[in-house]
Amino acid sequence: MTDADGTTPEPGRRRRRSEQPPSSGAAPEPMAPVGARVPSDPPGTIAGGLVMVEPDPRTRRRRPMVWVLGAVIAVLAIALGSVGFAILQKPRANAEGATGTPTPSPTATFPQDEPAAAAGPAPCTPLTVLSSLENAAMVERLVAGYNAQPRAAAGHCVTAVATKDKSGVAATRAAAGFADLPAVSRPAVWIPDASSWLSAARADGAAAVPSTGTSLGQSAIVLAMPKPLADAIGWTKKAPTWSEVFAASAKKDVWSKLGHPEWGAFKLGKTSPQVASSGEAALLASFGAASGSVGGVTASEMADPKILAAVKKNELATSHYMATPEHFLWHARQAEQTGSAAEFFSAVIVDEKAVWDYDRGIVSRDGVTVTQGDPPKEAMVPVYPKDGFYVADNPAVVLKGDWVDDAIKAAGADFIRYAGTAQGQQLVRETGYRDLNGQLDGGVRTTGHLAETLQGALTFPRQNVIAAIDKTFPQVRKRASVLFLIDVSGSMADPTPSGQSKLDAAKAALIQALDHFTPGDQVGVAAFSSAGDGTITPGIVAPVADIATNRTSLVAAVRALTPQAYTPLYTAVDTYAKQMAASYDPDRITTVVLLSDGADLTAVPTTPKQTMLDDVSELHHSTPVLIFTLAYGADADADTLRAISSASGAHFYDATDPSKVGAVLGDLVTSF
Repeated sequence: MTDADGTTPEPGRRRRRSEQPPSSGAAPEPMAPVGARVPSDPPGTIAGGLVMVEPDPRTRRRRPMVWVLGAVIAVLAIALGSVGFAILQKPRANAEGATGTPTPSPTATFPQDEPAAAAGPAPCTPLTVLSSLENAAMVERLVAGYNAQPRAAAGHCVTAVATKDKSGVAATRAAAGFADLPAVSRPAVWIPDASSWLSAARADGAAAVPSTGTSLGQSAIVLAMPKPLADAIGWTKKAPTWSEVFAASAKKDVWSKLGHPEWGAFKLGKTSPQVASSGEAALLASFGAASGSVGGVTASEMADPKILAAVKKNELATSHYMATPEHFLWHARQAEQTGSAAEFFSAVIVDEKAVWDYDRGIVSRDGVTVTQGDPPKEAMVPVYPKDGFYVADNPAVVLKGDWVDDAIKAAGADFIRYAGTAQGQQLVRETGYRDLNGQLDGGVRTTGHLAETLQGALTFPRQNVIAAIDKTFPQVRKRASVLFLIDVSGSMADPTPSGQSKLDAAKAALIQALDHFTPGDQVGVAAFSSAGDGTITPGIVAPVADIATNRTSLVAAVRALTPQAYTPLYTAVDTYAKQMAASYDPDRITTVVLLSDGADLTAVPTTPKQTMLDDVSELHHSTPVLIFTLAYGADADADTLRAISSASGAHFYDATDPSKVGAVLGDLVTSF
């Protein structure tokens, strides 16, 4: 198997973050128009799609050159005025990268924005600003605010454009100098939601990324829980330590003993530390709890066999991993509509901003497009563990690539200057973040039940510890038992735009996805079609077994798949979900990954759709089998696939554009 870069990964080795394919083969996701709706608007879609906030053409007048000097002075004022915050964020780190509690600092006074009297002359300098998915709304508003006033940098007007991508994917691209993008699409300013991603990119060789950035705002990464559960366990009144969190999550009967057997086992949700900051923070907290010092763990301690064993035990409480916190919260809201959010998770590690969004009725199925409905019946409340919690600092950096000329560099510096002004910091607060003084908007604090001040905030550690997180996650993560279930109906012979058949493209993506798994993971492959009589063929082509021993047979079985005839979708899902449930192990993430390009089609009656959905839902409450569904091609029955994933407590993925199947499947497997 050859990687995209031409190298061959060592058999059984998990692909490192820098080697994982980006979430798509194109530029980072453009953002939606800013201010399209506000929380008081009627329910409906409020973001998603293209954004390019154009300055008012009337402001594109010649700007006095004295503004350039003024901008420099303003930048210095920001730097000096924000010294207090810089001290607050400085970790007490030793040579191995341990990090402690930030030192309190005086309150900074934010300077007023000083836009130009008139915008500089055309052509305007294009400024692409790349955010993470988590802080996209904040960056979107800052870009709109910046564009709303006349600007000039290096003698020209400026047109800023906001784009977004997953933090881990952006770090991967940054390490490669964004070489997968044309120069005109490469970002000049990068604003991941935490400084750890600067470290991750630099650890992977990102020469274009500065070692430090300018923080634009804060969001603590907390333990979020449905309020009834947090009240029942007492954590709304007395915050637990991380060790107490992991101990509670390891007790299968914790809710029964508290009088709530209907909540089932303690289910802890986490994002992948290779993709999201909340996942990094969760794993750092686990290592800290195991080493006896949350916030003080070192890279050498992360290699200690006893500490690794303790962390691996902690990870067993994880229900499954996902790429973004929004995935978990969307499912919690779906569960609440038919019962209680407790059916999906007991607690999830997310940032404060995500808690605020949830409590005002905003959720996102895919982490990109958000929708607003009514507030939930059960509020989500943040729990701030008393031995410390990490804070996402949203650092902004001007990149140093050859695509960033002097004019773009000046524009980037001016944008970052604006973000630190009184006007910029107001937007930071309005979008759910703490400003550079750690202050929240009053309405945000009330709606999200957030702490007024942060007691116990921790900064992310140094680069060597972040690199160690990336290295050790494959060793400690909860192991998976996965059956790939592939549609091999006749339509899979149809060509894709690349000229490959749909089945050949899917086979290549599946073989590449196998690189995600490491020894201890159990993986198998089944395929489904029929000749018309309802009998599934070919069925299991590679039994579920440890990938350390069956990787070669998996690849051979996938390569041998051929298109056949009918699509017994309902029978296939019902059959193989029950088979996986029969071998359910609570110490594994038990899943089916279903890839289908069409609707159920058989020549004779088979399993009814509702029977299949009822069976999947029943399994979810006894021997949970997560069925991740991937709609492949324009003719896929996306509605049914969504219903299947929702009934199982898993997630739906969209590859209706067949060219994206590799990236989408690569994203999907980060869930386990």
